[in-house]
Amino acid sequence: MKKREHPKATPHGSLREVFDDVFVVTGSFEMRFGVPIRFSRNMVVLRQDGALTLVHSVRLDEAGLAALEELGKVEHVIRLAGFHGMDDPFYAERYGAKVWCLKGQLYTSGLEPPKAENAYYRADVEMDESTELPVRGAKLFTFRSAKVPEGILVLEREGGILITGDSLQNWPRVDEYFSFLGGLMMRMMGFIKPHNLGPGWLRAAKPAAADVRRILDLDFQHVLPVHGEPVIGGAKEAYRPAIERLG
Repeated sequence: MKKREHPKATPHGSLREVFDDVFVVTGSFEMRFGVPIRFSRNMVVLRQDGALTLVHSVRLDEAGLAALEELGKVEHVIRLAGFHGMDDPFYAERYGAKVWCLKGQLYTSGLEPPKAENAYYRADVEMDESTELPVRGAKLFTFRSAKVPEGILVLEREGGILITGDSLQNWPRVDEYFSFLGGLMMRMMGFIKPHNLGPGWLRAAKPAAADVRRILDLDFQHVLPVHGEPVIGGAKEAYRPAIERLG
């Protein structure tokens, strides 16, 4: 298994509580091709009995980590999205956190073929929909037809909260964590829309339309996406047109 240095922290905001013991922080992902191409991504933090579970980990700077530590002890990291996870090893090393990913997800750079021999890290637990999760009242939904493993964490509280990876996004605007080129690129590729199915995810993972429509069988009112703004209230009906347009 190949090793690598942990990616450095990139610009991010402050932790904010969106529901009791459910926090969101907006950070960023940066690529460099001579100039920075940066766009935003979110981490969700779930607190339970003083323990923290990070979903879609985003490395924070030292001040951000201090604020995180004030909330509780980081014990678990959950990866739902096939194209995320780069910061999971950092939290595992720093806090001794247990890392959970979907069965079939690999930790590779994205610049190499996604094969096990190219992996730089291995999760502690590989999940499927039958796995007992470290969060009470939570269950895992997976896209069974997707060529890249992808899931949704369903929290059975507040009328139903979905924590989504690249499947359900909500980028109604370019926010302050985009670079100029990042915003231009994402607009051109169709990402900057409210209540959107991730265009890149649809192209790469190729989920069957019927599989995506299964989201509408879930009971939920809210969506906390890895990309874009939280959708608080009315989320199922807000996403219904984009889901039903798939056919």
